[in-house]
Amino acid sequence: MIQFPKDFIWGSATSSYQIEGARKEGGKGPSIWDAFCEIPSRIQNGDNGDIACDHYHRFEEDIALMKKMGLKAYRFSIAWPRIQPTGKGKANQEGIAFYSRLIDTLLQHDIEPWVTLYHWDLPLALQLEEDGWTGDNISDYFAAYANICFEHFGDRVKNWITLNEPWVIAILGYGQAIFAPGRTSNSEPYLAGHNLIKAHAKAVEIYRKKYQSTQKGRIGITNNCDWREPLTDKKEDKEAAERALEFFLAWFADPIYKGHYPESMVKRLGDRLPKFTKEEIQMIKGSSDFFGLNHYTTMLAANATGEITQNNVFGNGGLSEDQDVELSADPNWEKTAMQWGIVPWGCRKLLEWIDQRYDRPEIYITENGCALDDKIINGEVHDPKRIKFYKTYLEECHKAIQNGVALKGYFAWSFMDNFEWASGYAKRFGIHYIDFETLERTPKASAKWLREVIEQNGF
Repeated sequence: MIQFPKDFIWGSATSSYQIEGARKEGGKGPSIWDAFCEIPSRIQNGDNGDIACDHYHRFEEDIALMKKMGLKAYRFSIAWPRIQPTGKGKANQEGIAFYSRLIDTLLQHDIEPWVTLYHWDLPLALQLEEDGWTGDNISDYFAAYANICFEHFGDRVKNWITLNEPWVIAILGYGQAIFAPGRTSNSEPYLAGHNLIKAHAKAVEIYRKKYQSTQKGRIGITNNCDWREPLTDKKEDKEAAERALEFFLAWFADPIYKGHYPESMVKRLGDRLPKFTKEEIQMIKGSSDFFGLNHYTTMLAANATGEITQNNVFGNGGLSEDQDVELSADPNWEKTAMQWGIVPWGCRKLLEWIDQRYDRPEIYITENGCALDDKIINGEVHDPKRIKFYKTYLEECHKAIQNGVALKGYFAWSFMDNFEWASGYAKRFGIHYIDFETLERTPKASAKWLREVIEQNGF
């Protein structure tokens, strides 16, 4: 048996649009995902988040399940259009009241709230009226929204995450039209990414100047990244793997930890990569109290010598034509239902890469898990493959800690099955299963196993 540090944080995570439902209730305004789901053929089976897991009405029941599982922390996101229906102006008091009840209920069950301010559900009005994340004023609107949340919830919330996976917002939303708002461009992703970084930094500046000294909380950002293993020992493949990581993770982490974009991006993108002012650099650098990481899989990287054939939208970290990187997967790797390779050692290597590149930051894995085709037998889901996934990934996390990485916590994705964006309800990520016709919560074997892990502080 191995033991994690006694103060290691064990939790699970969700996002507002994927679980809340109550699309038009409580004064909530429409989001870009409400609109995107109305476009034919964008979402598998024509699914949407109108009801989702009905968490808006059933959060007390859900939190009781979290307590039963033994979770010590719960990461959830606040829906911006539930707080500001148009993304501007005064707060919607019904939205404030809902999240206040949610936070209070978590604390009553001794579960620490970890709040993400933005998990992709932009108020639709900001996309239509202000060009969304490519607009000149979007970072100021986000900062004003963040201020509302700090003011109303910061007395109880001590762990804040500004943005979830800005790479996804920029690339899949503004580059490849896979996610809302559904735009296609080879330049807009870099502008959107630039504005996302500024939005993060402005929110952090407000928190640190107005709230942190009295509320005693922490604030950071969560980036996603898959590990890139060189296909061969050739120098050009090693450089390609490093370049792929820079276009994926360092795109957003380097400005925060180093004050500038990676040189590989600067050289390759030219004028398509916006520039920060000196004042913005001063504001951005150092603007994270911890390193949030969402990690799922690994791919092999090789230097591209011709036309790039690997064009998996989740594969290339940045627009593929900008990198000259060919991605592939080892055919011997086990795969999830989303055809993502199960490669536990890739998690450890990525943690060690972050540790070295950014001078040993405190790291929290804010998402990790796998989608599988679950089957209900006698009212439960027997899921040995998912249990093996968690066990092997956590073993590699423990090895990283032994190697000096300051890994401080782990959040399983997801607390329950939910609306899986463009995949609709076809993918099962949750550690509690939901029958979406009856909205019955059904335990999985992995939920029981995770509780044992938490209770034993090891496995």
